[in-house]
Amino acid sequence: MRPSLYRTLAGLAFLLAVPAPSLAQTGLSEMDARLRAYPQLDAFTLRAEAERERGSAATALPDPEITMGLNNFPLLDPSFTEYLPTNKSIGLRQRFPNGDRRDAVRDEAFARASRLDAARAARLDELRADLRVQLITLERVRNQLVLLDARLAKYAELDEIVLAEVDAGQPSLFRLAEIEGERAELERRRVALRAEQNQAEARLRELVVTVPDGITMDPVLREWNAQASEFHAVRVAQEMIGVFSSRIDAARADYKPDWGVQATYQQRENGRNFDGDDWVSIGVTVSVPLWKTQKLDPRLRAAQADRSAAMADVQTAARAARARYEALDAERMAARDAVQVIESKIAAVEQALADRLVVYESGLGGYAPILDGEIAVLALRGDIVVERAREDVAIIRMNGLQVGGFDGEEVQP
Repeated sequence: MRPSLYRTLAGLAFLLAVPAPSLAQTGLSEMDARLRAYPQLDAFTLRAEAERERGSAATALPDPEITMGLNNFPLLDPSFTEYLPTNKSIGLRQRFPNGDRRDAVRDEAFARASRLDAARAARLDELRADLRVQLITLERVRNQLVLLDARLAKYAELDEIVLAEVDAGQPSLFRLAEIEGERAELERRRVALRAEQNQAEARLRELVVTVPDGITMDPVLREWNAQASEFHAVRVAQEMIGVFSSRIDAARADYKPDWGVQATYQQRENGRNFDGDDWVSIGVTVSVPLWKTQKLDPRLRAAQADRSAAMADVQTAARAARARYEALDAERMAARDAVQVIESKIAAVEQALADRLVVYESGLGGYAPILDGEIAVLALRGDIVVERAREDVAIIRMNGLQVGGFDGEEVQP
């Protein structure tokens, strides 16, 4: 194989790695639309709706109670006309629970709904990140396979050259065994890449039901503004403060009384020695927080402790999210630096190849060392594919940590 064919293969690998902006933009938008139908996201939405319905119901008054009965009815001599206190009654009772408590219960339900909304947004961006990571994985595997095939083609030509050298009496027989071992290692690597491809496709089918074709990306990092509240994990943890604040309000409302009214209409029929009559009984009930030391004070302290714990959870989430973001940023920079190092190595090897090619064309030396160098360059280009994918994955994971990390996303040409 001549160097021109090597350049053709390298150019093919480069073209395969170039994104198609319009296709990527359209396909990615479609995949995101499908992703929003992921069942877990629907579950978050439905649970939030359920909490809001509970909140709306919390402020309503309890159902009124209607009572009907017989009062002072004699058992041994049943009669409505023999015993003066005997009467029929119908009553109505309505309770009026503390309004502040009802408002607090409503607010807690709405706060739980808000937390579910925040958790849904976090999960959506996590899934969007996972979708993009799987697409990058497929693209990386595809490019690696192209370069692997190019290396195998080089080994095939190298095998022919070494065989010719052996036939010419040169001591190159040991090199044949090395070539076979290296080719076997590449075949093993192909199997591993196919397994990665199958795993990525399986994950994509789980996320969006299908495996998209031709979607390539060049993700752009969304810079963090150094505000902890911009992290999804922190936003979700902050919502719990609202939940426990509402419980504190409810605990404080328990110190206030509950009210109730009741009215009973009673009817007495005419008896032998008395006249019938109707009368009404009306009463008001009020609760007295008599046992506040034993019941209400501990409940308030428990709610306050829960809110303090929620605040501590926010700080924990902030530290963890920031550490995760900085770790991903370090990985991104390491991958970028690795690409630069590998590119410098490629430049050095290509310069050495150019020098050796001059020697070869002058009639000195063999062509096998040139092929070895070209194989090494292809291996280094494969390393670049891996490092660039690692950088892209880190960028996507960093964006996924942030609220709105994928908003206004554009695919770069």
